[in-house]
Amino acid sequence: METTRKHKVPEMEGFQARWYAKNRGTEAQLAQYRKQAAEVTSGLPEGAEILEVAPGPGFFAVELAKRGFRVTGLDISHTMVEIARENGPDVDFRQGDITHAPFDAESFDFLVCQAAFKNFRQPVAALNEMHRVLRPGGFAVIHDLNHEATAADIGREVASMNVGVVSGFTVRRTLGWLRRRAFTREQFESLAAESAFGGCSVTTDGIGLEVRLTR
Repeated sequence: METTRKHKVPEMEGFQARWYAKNRGTEAQLAQYRKQAAEVTSGLPEGAEILEVAPGPGFFAVELAKRGFRVTGLDISHTMVEIARENGPDVDFRQGDITHAPFDAESFDFLVCQAAFKNFRQPVAALNEMHRVLRPGGFAVIHDLNHEATAADIGREVASMNVGVVSGFTVRRTLGWLRRRAFTREQFESLAAESAFGGCSVTTDGIGLEVRLTR
């Protein structure tokens, strides 16, 4: 049986959620979302159904939808769902918990989760639900902080966001704190092996990890 993580990060609501959304919506960030959307969906047929887990303000989901995909977003934060619906009326944003996903089995061709997996109290349960809602042959990509990222790695990442001096300081502090909760490559591999996926491939880049899992 999976061990539940002891400490739960409170869901972003209200002012905190709106502050986060503002800092993730800079021109530099939006350009990065467009690039990532092209990269992660390479080879997917037009009209494929995509689930983004924890889409936050919805910027990335919107870029996915612009590329001709049918996109659903599932976020546990009520405020984030409100913000995302304002940003992306063409995306089906819903409030809910990925450990009890409100979708039928085999509903999606592709699933993506960015910067949120480290906050899940039941990571294996989350992976099992991701596996359940994917169609056979579908795959999932998880991007998250690397527990082994250095302070210099974080500094370079924040500099690329162009969020200003004050916000940049806050973002660096926040990333440094969140990094302590993040998983290493080896921990992700162990979680995936324990889940219904049975395994994964992991690559590192800067402050991040990319985990790929196939149904």
